[in-house]
Amino acid sequence: MTSKHCFTNPTPTIVFFLLFALQISTILAASSHVINFRSPNLFPEGLAWDPTGQHFLVGSLRHRTISAISDAGVVETLVSDPSLPENVTILGLAVDSRNNRVLAALHALPPLPPFNALAAYDLRSGSRLFLSALPYAEEGDEKRAVANDVAVDFKGNAYVTNSGGNYIWKVSEKGEAWILSNSARFTEHPMIIGEKFSSCGINGLVYNGKGYLLVVQSNTGKMFKVDADDGVAKLVLLNEDLVGADGVVLRNDGVVLVVSSKRVWLVKSNDGWSQGVVFDKIDLDDEGFPTSIVVRERERAYVLHGHVLEGISGNSCESFKIEEVRSARESEGENVWMYVMVGIGLAYFLFWRFQMKQLVNNMNKKIN
Repeated sequence: MTSKHCFTNPTPTIVFFLLFALQISTILAASSHVINFRSPNLFPEGLAWDPTGQHFLVGSLRHRTISAISDAGVVETLVSDPSLPENVTILGLAVDSRNNRVLAALHALPPLPPFNALAAYDLRSGSRLFLSALPYAEEGDEKRAVANDVAVDFKGNAYVTNSGGNYIWKVSEKGEAWILSNSARFTEHPMIIGEKFSSCGINGLVYNGKGYLLVVQSNTGKMFKVDADDGVAKLVLLNEDLVGADGVVLRNDGVVLVVSSKRVWLVKSNDGWSQGVVFDKIDLDDEGFPTSIVVRERERAYVLHGHVLEGISGNSCESFKIEEVRSARESEGENVWMYVMVGIGLAYFLFWRFQMKQLVNNMNKKIN
């Protein structure tokens, strides 16, 4: 009887299996990660992820600061640069991990005098490494230029979009700046009039890693592929326009995520970005006016709700958030795989019980 009880009592295995199934169910049902943080009138527009420091970095509409945001929502000032023009806006951010730097696109809003520059700061000390004024294509262009977003390549070169003048600057690792692309492709498509983003041209960009940039244009919804050496721009043919597109990020699997104030588009290409397909969309709460998107470890995507429009309007706000976003279509595939694993576990458990029952029966026959 003792042997039979030991071999046929399935309690430990059942408990293990139930715990395993419960853990899988918890993963499937887990809610998105939301980081709420507070900082009076910060109004961040740019967002970056620092993989070494394991925190987010945000700029500010009203302060000459770059802040680090932990997963718990703790805010610490990484950069405070009072030598910049008063009330300059820190827009796009990019982390250059190889050179231990954070790059910031700087722009002064009216009525301040025109000012557009790229600044580089040490990621640990926050000290400024260089401040590069960005040149203008023609006389008088400074009045409509807006240094908006920034990306960095593997050599430390930075690329900055001019969303007012529709061209792209390039800045070397040492801070030398010039106009990379002032392509006619950027101005040949009709603008959408009467929207908040109507005056915003080329905006978010990302370096692909294969010698070119992918750039989105807010007021047309178009995407461009731009050579990172000679600036030649080509239109990427998409199955729909990305109207109001702002920030852009590239996942390791080649999928591009584009955020607007209302949604995130997931776009992929099978021909090196001559064409692309929007294969999923994630609706967003536009109350916080999402502007930027980043990817951190395990391909998790996060969107910044910085209430920038309220800041531009002169209002006050101290509560902001960084929110994880997930693709329903991709999650369905992950869930199917999870259920397959649960099914395999259940089949293995039932097979084990059958084998144990056979073994106990055989032993009982020998004993009897």
